[in-house]
Amino acid sequence: MNSVLRVGIIGYGMMGKAHCYGYRVAPMLRPLPVTPVVTVMSGRDAGAVAAAAAGYGVPATVTDWRELIARDDVDMVDICTPPGTHAEMARQAAAAGKAVLCEKPLALNYSQAAAALAAVTEAGVKHAVGFNYRRLPAVALMRRMIAEGAIGELRLWRATWLSDEFTDPATPFDWRFDRDMGGTTIADLGCHLIDLALTMAGPVESTCAQATTFIRTRSGQAVTVDDAASALLRFGSGALGTMEVARAAVRRPCDFTVEANGSDGTLMFDYARLNELWYASAGDDVRLYGMRRIRAEHPTHPYAAQWWPVGQGVGYGSSFANQAADLLEGWPEAPWTPGFREGAAVQAVCDAMETSVASGRWVTISEVTSDVRISWEGDLWPGG
Repeated sequence: MNSVLRVGIIGYGMMGKAHCYGYRVAPMLRPLPVTPVVTVMSGRDAGAVAAAAAGYGVPATVTDWRELIARDDVDMVDICTPPGTHAEMARQAAAAGKAVLCEKPLALNYSQAAAALAAVTEAGVKHAVGFNYRRLPAVALMRRMIAEGAIGELRLWRATWLSDEFTDPATPFDWRFDRDMGGTTIADLGCHLIDLALTMAGPVESTCAQATTFIRTRSGQAVTVDDAASALLRFGSGALGTMEVARAAVRRPCDFTVEANGSDGTLMFDYARLNELWYASAGDDVRLYGMRRIRAEHPTHPYAAQWWPVGQGVGYGSSFANQAADLLEGWPEAPWTPGFREGAAVQAVCDAMETSVASGRWVTISEVTSDVRISWEGDLWPGG
């Protein structure tokens, strides 16, 4: 029998539930050298975390995340809390010698992300950031097709993420509206899109962004995060990009799209139809002009063979099961990806966008990364 990898999850909300689901399902997808078992979950509200843990099948709870990290029955710390807590928890987990998976974004800013990267590197522990959407079959297929040259030289990349969670002025103030705890819309939603941009189009060289807050007070408190933002991107390859994120789009629950236009074709993904990928090639018969739908469910497509027969599809939870299986299949030797290095790279682009919003100008990524000095020998930014 496989040995057990004991996981402690900090946080019991939707992300805690999603990660518990991922660990439970991952061993059903492929043979793993270890079986992940969530042994303890933490949350500040003792009654709420106990109720959640009972539903998720987690046997123990604590109200202090530091206690969870220190426990002898925890080999891996999984951080599923608001963004403002991530970096400190990750550093503490690394100091305790625990492997650590941190939900996105890795931190509120690049300086925090770089410090977290330094901590896990110096401790020599495994580390990963939860960019789960890259593990949907259709998104993984899109990335693979771009890398294989299906659309030729990538020239244009664009993405949108639209949500309606901030549209109602009566929504009470909570941590999501506090920049120091929830981060901005750029960091919270944009980080997913930036991760996809970096994996599909390569390093971003510079950006020019704008952002605004439409509802400036809630429950009598000042809102310190943006409701919507957009940005232009220049990639190191010479490709151009655009990105829009918003939590103020009525009747858009969680809608994101990604499109890549190359010298020889186009690829497009729409999360509302997450088992499909749209593709067109310049070499197609002109009588078939237009885009064609690929059902990303064939056994030759990424992840698909481990799930259901063609036609059944997968859903949101599948990305977390794929994530857990990817991380654990090479345990303990194989490095995890995306790791804190990739998380820091994403945060550098977020910071550049924030700087551009504040200054009203184009900002290079190197302006952000060159301002941070940490005691670690290594390249924090892929490509320069």
